[in-house]
Amino acid sequence: MVFLTLYFLGWFGLLTTAIVLFARRQGSPLHPVPQPLPRVSILIAARNEEAAIARCLRAIRALHYPPDLVEVLLGNDGSTDDTAAQAQASMEGYAGSFQIISIEEKLGTAHGKANVLAHLARVATSEYFFITDADIAVPASWLQGLLGHLAPGVGIVTGLTLVTGARLFHRLQGLDWLMSLGLVQVVTDLGRPVTAMGNNMLITRVAYEDTGGYEQLPFSIIEDFELFKAVLRHGYTSRNVFRPEVLAESLPIYTWRGLLHQRRRWMLGVEALPAWLKLCLGLYGSFHLVLLALAWLAGLKVALGVWLLKMLLQGGLAVLCFGRVGRRAPLELLPMFELYTILLTAGLTTFRLLPLRFEWKGRRYS
Repeated sequence: MVFLTLYFLGWFGLLTTAIVLFARRQGSPLHPVPQPLPRVSILIAARNEEAAIARCLRAIRALHYPPDLVEVLLGNDGSTDDTAAQAQASMEGYAGSFQIISIEEKLGTAHGKANVLAHLARVATSEYFFITDADIAVPASWLQGLLGHLAPGVGIVTGLTLVTGARLFHRLQGLDWLMSLGLVQVVTDLGRPVTAMGNNMLITRVAYEDTGGYEQLPFSIIEDFELFKAVLRHGYTSRNVFRPEVLAESLPIYTWRGLLHQRRRWMLGVEALPAWLKLCLGLYGSFHLVLLALAWLAGLKVALGVWLLKMLLQGGLAVLCFGRVGRRAPLELLPMFELYTILLTAGLTTFRLLPLRFEWKGRRYS
């Protein structure tokens, strides 16, 4: 019982501290957007995205930024569907610059999305690379929102994404992801940046080129994390922005199998984090397993009381995270979110132990 008491004191202390820090955070300072407005390049990797690409490009066309200053580069990565035709039709009559670039060869060590971005970066002609994905719809204020957080020495600025969709499974992913980003923001605000997201990112040309580009970086299925680490190694800093101006909406993962493959890829980034942070994540993620032990030793009523307290605290975190970006927190999902978390944790644990290969966009990776 002593261990269980200490565990739950540590767990609730960790979450309470994170909530207080997030509530008090000031965020990264906002700097004036460079004037005159700079030319920018938007880099999008696409592979078999005929169902999503029109939505992505409609959002690009709706940006509140002079189109003549925007260069949109779409890398068509061996698509076997109508991705290219859908993209071309979506950008018909666009006042800015739009190119579809067929990716037919590998550059250096790059594979998959990293290889596409390596090609696009070579074609890009501006000093600012904005990177997003084909399943993302960026907000109209996206470019100014990220540019406003650049400062001397900053190499990467990362925005937010919120998973959206009509089904319960989709909405649970949205709740999970935005609360997770809130916790990432807390760690970043403490001066310990841990990651960047390649579906909502600004990287300066000079920072990207100083790393040698994706063609010279070690290959990783989490290419954004590999680039993030390289940028920091070269003396740049990064910023995470938790504001509605940079909140993009992502299409959900539609199956449990797809979600497990996605999260297992992300777990590679977790495995590369500092030991103290992995310890915190281990403490946070083992809650339900330890709760079973509490129910066995102290009784069901005590365990249910502890579980209810967890949901109340997570509800507070959800209210803060969603409120910070002008959205309503879906508190009605919290009971189902517990089942979702249990199933996802069990699935990821099994996935981690089995000698399975990653599947992503129809390709397999070791």
